Amino acid sequence: MKRLVLWVPLAVFILFTVTVALGLYAPSDRTIRSRLVGEPVPDFALQPAVASHAPLSSEMLKSGEPRLVNVFASWCVPCAAEAPQLMALKRRGIPIDAIAIRDRPEDVAAFLARYGDPFERIASDPQTQVQIALGSSGVPETFVVDGRGIIRHQHIGDIRPEHMANIIKAYEAAR
Repeated sequence: MKRLVLWVPLAVFILFTVTVALGLYAPSDRTIRSRLVGEPVPDFALQPAVASHAPLSSEMLKSGEPRLVNVFASWCVPCAAEAPQLMALKRRGIPIDAIAIRDRPEDVAAFLARYGDPFERIASDPQTQVQIALGSSGVPETFVVDGRGIIRHQHIGDIRPEHMANIIKAYEAAR
């Protein structure tokens, strides 16, 4: 019996280690949501990502009209997958601005030529400073910003056809 008692601390340690490892490996929710939903867009002023589009700043998002702000990159495969949905939102009259992260102007231009251009403004965020300030954890992500510059909704990941109704509803609620 004394021998068995000697192994109890080792068994407890192994059980603890396995439990922690499984929790780190497979958390219940891997989604990292922005804490800025319901808060003003952080102050920023970015240069245009391509010459054909205007720059984007936080002040421009306070124009009185709600907008979508799409964080994307030309090298992002899910960004290409969501392009048809963004074009459909544009056809519905929903204004969309974009922030291209860690991208080159020629790559952004090629992306727009290949997948379509739903954006009114496209800003370049080469160091991902604005992306991080928004609380965005990756690309693509889309934010609904009301006319006062308040973030009202965050959509993480590519916009798929089944997400369209929710995005439109969030835009309408931001009016």
